[in-house]
Amino acid sequence: MALRFEVLGRFNRARAAQLTLPHFVCQTPLFMPVGTQGTIKGLTNDQLEEIGCQIILGNTYHLALRPTSELIDELGGLHKFMKWPRAMLTDSGGFQMVSLLHLADITEKGVTFQSPVDGKPMLLTPEESIQIQNRIGADIIMALDDVVKTTITGPRIEEAMYRTLRWIDRCISAHKRPNEQNLFGIVQGGLDPVLRDICVRGLVERNLPGYAIGGLAGGEDKDSFWRVVAQCTAALPEDKPRYVMGVGYPLDIVVCSALGADMYDCVYPTRTARFGTALVPEGVLKLKHQVMACDTRPIDPACGCMVCKNFSRAYIHCLVTKDAMGSQLLSYHNLYYMMKLSRDLHSSIVYGKFPEFVCTFLQKMFPEGEVPEWVCNAMEVAGIDISSCCSPVSSSYGLNLDEKAHAV
Repeated sequence: MALRFEVLGRFNRARAAQLTLPHFVCQTPLFMPVGTQGTIKGLTNDQLEEIGCQIILGNTYHLALRPTSELIDELGGLHKFMKWPRAMLTDSGGFQMVSLLHLADITEKGVTFQSPVDGKPMLLTPEESIQIQNRIGADIIMALDDVVKTTITGPRIEEAMYRTLRWIDRCISAHKRPNEQNLFGIVQGGLDPVLRDICVRGLVERNLPGYAIGGLAGGEDKDSFWRVVAQCTAALPEDKPRYVMGVGYPLDIVVCSALGADMYDCVYPTRTARFGTALVPEGVLKLKHQVMACDTRPIDPACGCMVCKNFSRAYIHCLVTKDAMGSQLLSYHNLYYMMKLSRDLHSSIVYGKFPEFVCTFLQKMFPEGEVPEWVCNAMEVAGIDISSCCSPVSSSYGLNLDEKAHAV
């Protein structure tokens, strides 16, 4: 095991911790921006360090295609190849092969997919996924799992969960760098609480360095989303990091942190920037709208980032409709926002101010007090009193005792 996880503060289920990895000492809760081929689009490594980025997520599938994991290995690993001194996490490569390519087929052996290079069938096995990630050299590597969307029902969910448990043993056996890289298992089971429980128990028995909650943020309703997170975080070990995969909306991160999660990743902050949208405490600001053309204010007057200190909404409006610089500036601002959110979550928990932080966050996002019912329900289970920032309608939590017991 090549990590140390030390909880520094708690508020009920929420916790702030120090995660020591081979390349960096991180503070959680934390958000990881997604890099496709050894880069975060539009930002330099110096800028990422400047805004406080702690871990970058590398895309195993794309890196294996180009420049290839063999070349990365020859050049000293991805850290050296891309000149990134801090921590890195790589996914297993399986999700992209299922989501981005046609004719993908999952069997017990692995994932068969159509090569985007020559169209020939290719097979990714748990063993090969780990071998590729061993060559890339990230601090955290992910097990290959059988990914099924939460909107699918029926026996396929159970099949995928049990296959994920069988594949984790193959991943563990194939992992050749356990003293340098940390293998995380992924909890599957769809929206079925029984299957999720079985998967959690099976993974915890393997005593892995950390655990991810997978299969969410795929179109399920928010009430189902938070209940799965609550169930899994309650059952996963207290002394290991908990990673909710694919989550990047600020509201979701605040809710999941209240429920005891530690790590998040998503393309959302940078992808939405490329569409001309900025993250602000009130939600989002669409810089492409014509009303921004003459607006001399910064994106967020309270933001301390380089973009908000130097550029107006009107200037960025001109760029997002015509020039790549617009998406670069918005990507910088959006990731700065996410890094500050992470730091604020951490410090509010450490200093015993987490409920106040949550209420302030919700009051800015929902100034009329109409906090969504699913948020209210989740916060009640997390033990966070948000009655001061909820209207009477939206603060009617409506959880019966059986539901509370199951969620906890």
